[in-house]
Amino acid sequence: MQTHARVVIVGGGCVGAGILYGLAKRGWTDVALLERTQLTAGSTWHAAGLVPSYARNINIGRMINKTIEIYEGLEAETGQPVGWHKCGQLRIANSRDRLDEYKSYMSVADVQGMRAHLLSPAEVRALCPLLDNKHMLGALYHPDDGHIAPADVTHAMAKGARDLGSKVYLNTEVTGFQRTAGGEWRVQTNKGEIICEHVVCATGNYARQTGALLGLDIPAIPILHQYWITEPVPEIVERKKQGRAEMPILRDEGFEGYLREEGDGFMFGPYERTEHLKLFAEDGVPAWFGADLVEEDFEAVSWNWEQATQLVPSLGRAGIRANVRGPFQMTADELPLMGPSWGLPNVWLAEGVPGGILWGGTIGYYLSERIVEGGNSLDTSDLDPRRFGDYANKAWTREKVREAWGTHAEQKYPGQDMPAARPQKTAPSYNRLTELGAVWGVLNGWEMPNWFAPKGVEARDQYSWRWTAKGVFVGEEVQAVRNAVGLVEMTPMTKFEVSGPGAVAWLDRILANRLPASGRAVLAHHLTTGGGVQAEYMVARLGEDSFYLISTPRAERWNFDDLSKLLPADGGVSLKNVTNERGCFTVVGPNARKVLQPLTEIDLSNTAFPWFGVKTGNVALASDVRLLRVNYEGELGWELYHPMAYQRQLLDAILREGEKHGMRLVGLHALESLRLEKSYRAMYRDMNPELNALESGLERFIRLDKGDFIGRDAVLKYKDKNDQRRSVTLKIETDGASTLACEGLYIDGQLVGRITSGGYGYTLGHDIALALLPERLSKPGTKLDVAILGEWKVAEVVADSPYDPSSARARV
Repeated sequence: MQTHARVVIVGGGCVGAGILYGLAKRGWTDVALLERTQLTAGSTWHAAGLVPSYARNINIGRMINKTIEIYEGLEAETGQPVGWHKCGQLRIANSRDRLDEYKSYMSVADVQGMRAHLLSPAEVRALCPLLDNKHMLGALYHPDDGHIAPADVTHAMAKGARDLGSKVYLNTEVTGFQRTAGGEWRVQTNKGEIICEHVVCATGNYARQTGALLGLDIPAIPILHQYWITEPVPEIVERKKQGRAEMPILRDEGFEGYLREEGDGFMFGPYERTEHLKLFAEDGVPAWFGADLVEEDFEAVSWNWEQATQLVPSLGRAGIRANVRGPFQMTADELPLMGPSWGLPNVWLAEGVPGGILWGGTIGYYLSERIVEGGNSLDTSDLDPRRFGDYANKAWTREKVREAWGTHAEQKYPGQDMPAARPQKTAPSYNRLTELGAVWGVLNGWEMPNWFAPKGVEARDQYSWRWTAKGVFVGEEVQAVRNAVGLVEMTPMTKFEVSGPGAVAWLDRILANRLPASGRAVLAHHLTTGGGVQAEYMVARLGEDSFYLISTPRAERWNFDDLSKLLPADGGVSLKNVTNERGCFTVVGPNARKVLQPLTEIDLSNTAFPWFGVKTGNVALASDVRLLRVNYEGELGWELYHPMAYQRQLLDAILREGEKHGMRLVGLHALESLRLEKSYRAMYRDMNPELNALESGLERFIRLDKGDFIGRDAVLKYKDKNDQRRSVTLKIETDGASTLACEGLYIDGQLVGRITSGGYGYTLGHDIALALLPERLSKPGTKLDVAILGEWKVAEVVADSPYDPSSARARV
């Protein structure tokens, strides 16, 4: 075995082979793949080989598209058969909610570049005559979906990489990792050591064990899934004799599983529900386990079989030839962990992959792009391993994995918060706010109120693709902020402290905005080298060399890791994560000053404490409260960052004073409406690492004349382009359902842009959306068409911040 390589990939399943292939295609061939036994020996060899493209998330859909593109070209490139069957896929809708889901998706598929069709029951029967479902309302059809031979496609990618000069070492088990004094990685194996610049972990069922060797707690655990293969089915045999095309893969929510042709018979894969789901290797893969299967468990899915044989009678008449039951990885959100590890330079993860065949090609493409190019050509944020914080420990992961796979086929709704492993992280306000009607959601492990149910209304969330009754109460919360005063529990916000003699120069080099003066705050962005937005911070300057940075809850581990990796070696900058130490309440609305002034000796007058001012002092009985005169709602208000120990008393004091001035508790759903009415961009939606900062409409926060900063050259280059895309605000008259995100925008039937986020503006009485459009179409008054649940609506470009465009109300 060689002793040095630029990259070492650990794991020889479909994902590892895909990364090897992706790096080789980009010209990096000094790469060694280490596999403990044989290629495909883990989950790959027994996979069902399905390649389903359905995903409402625009970026997930585009990534799956890349897998299909790669697989379709492999055989011609490598000469290796891959067994690709482009038979299409049908997803049956038996309920209005499921049909709503598919209608909503149709507005996204075009943006993703996916071919998709909504079919009538008659059209479904023409494609799948063996289905006898008299209750279906329609179906979603993807003609470009299919299935592939798992082992063959893995070997094809490995061959393609080998042909370009990459190396594969079999029966080579990794036993440890060490960082050298020079910053390289020493990978220890049963066949000796290999020194490399980059380590890529793609170890499937061994992810937690591999992570432990690196000091990482990988938030993934294998689950057991099974499928059956039948004896020949006469109807399929007859179709083949007639030269008929293979029937599409069938998914019917009536039996919660998939059914496809396999040879002359069927492959049937039912989804186990949570109560029957079994996990695998929670404490490590047994030493004896290799290319093995486990015993079948028919009882776990007996109801699926019963329903499936009623809907597809020919399945019930077929004999069983084989059962295949084995493990594969699962994460809490059923998405892979793809990207940089936290805390370890040049260690990359491709773990927790639920469906290595589906993801192998695209992970190979985009992870290799990230390693070689330093960034991605599309937004892969949804897969970044750092999206989970340290709350995602083994116990939490176990519960969430069981829930994720156990509800895999159940109806899901926009913004739905699943109940397993909750509550986990709670602020001291939790019990009091629960008494006051809080309907809880979850952000980064923290419980955070979505909305508040008045007395007599059940404090339980309502999910739908359409408007629900809770909209009345959310609207009342919005109106309280606009006309009186609201209190928002914002404790989950990420909070860092930066200090030291080198802090000013260090932050100035990272952030695109100028740093604020002492006692002031600014909104600033950490850009990628490509000019995209890596992070957004509210930066408060507490002193000459002391700063307080606030960012979105989702980014706690992610942003801390990015900043940590940029810290100077001389120790001149201190970075501290104080998220768990400080809570936050936002007191906001025209009466905010009236509520807070009696509680503090700090002068809150406009002269003494102007907009974007920062002061520290006492509020009620709470000491060391950092007051920032900023907010996400567009009204007069303060964010109060306080030591957590004072929170319960501080909450009661604010509520008592607030009662005199019409205070209302305000949740996340109202906050979303309030920020849309102000055209405030949201991280990972309206701005992200893919979109240039200028595309996202952040010009006023990007100080190109302040000197060099990360991403400056890319922003300047984008600025010189002709007809750039721009983020704009849209007004949409809606009734019964709102825009969400990713919907396409059309003029005369031609796709010209897409929505990045949207929802109902309760103050304005119509939907507000933020969207990406070519600059030539970004002028106010431009009319476009958008489909909401299949109904065409007119979207009109309006000036940013349709509510209080001059922010006069926040400045008073």
